[in-house]
Amino acid sequence: MAKPETPKSHFADLPKGGIRYHEAGKGPAVIFIHGGGPGAYGFSNFSRNMQSLADQGFRSIVYDHPGFGESQNRKIEGGMFDSMAEALLELMDHLGLESASLVGNSLGGGTALVLALTHPERVEKLILMGPGGGMPVTSTFPTEGIMRMASFYDGDGPSVEKVDRVVDLLVYDRSDITLELIEQRYETATRPEVLASPPLAGQVHNKANDLWRRELETISHETLIIWGLEDRVLPVDMAFQFLRRIPNADLHIYSKCGHWAQWEKATEFNSLIADFIRTG
Repeated sequence: MAKPETPKSHFADLPKGGIRYHEAGKGPAVIFIHGGGPGAYGFSNFSRNMQSLADQGFRSIVYDHPGFGESQNRKIEGGMFDSMAEALLELMDHLGLESASLVGNSLGGGTALVLALTHPERVEKLILMGPGGGMPVTSTFPTEGIMRMASFYDGDGPSVEKVDRVVDLLVYDRSDITLELIEQRYETATRPEVLASPPLAGQVHNKANDLWRRELETISHETLIIWGLEDRVLPVDMAFQFLRRIPNADLHIYSKCGHWAQWEKATEFNSLIADFIRTG
């Protein structure tokens, strides 16, 4: 797949810290919310999806969570999903969006869930790709993938090799993972302000992040849950509690796919979510 051109970035100067974002297209708003791995940021995670949705008639927006990419860090109060959802709400206000459909991966999926729980009127439809905050039915947790992310800044500190080891567990087939991508994530993960205060430090065992303990039954939004069968970060058996407890949820599982469904199954993924958002 050809490397997509990075769209012009914008910076929202918000009271609790600035947020970098990109947008393209016109129409119903769709916000892509990235995961929390070292060096992750919005366009990097959704480079294969953003323009496709814009071309299909949507206002397509990606942004960097606080402490990721070029967004300013914030102190996490409570849980990481709550803090990230607060920042997302501020960005939506800045952009004049009364509501939007949310496409969230991992940390981004948990962020989308929290916004749907706390401000349901601001959410149209939910697309959750391997969302954080769940509890697996049979798998050991935390997984190897989570622990590699959590220990990234420990010991001898970050390295290109550590980034490669994290990314290796994000995908089923790493044939499209280039050295450029690895080095880019390393550069992003080692900005001085990130090294001084890693954005998710101490969050792995924070019970405030256990979204499965919250009232998921109150989420009335049409919800599409997407999972890779070979996900080694958040295992696929996490999907079933979300599926059972969110009343209007459906589940789509991709075979031969890891934690990055939006990357590994981009063409099918883009069609699936566009059709899902349009219907109803």
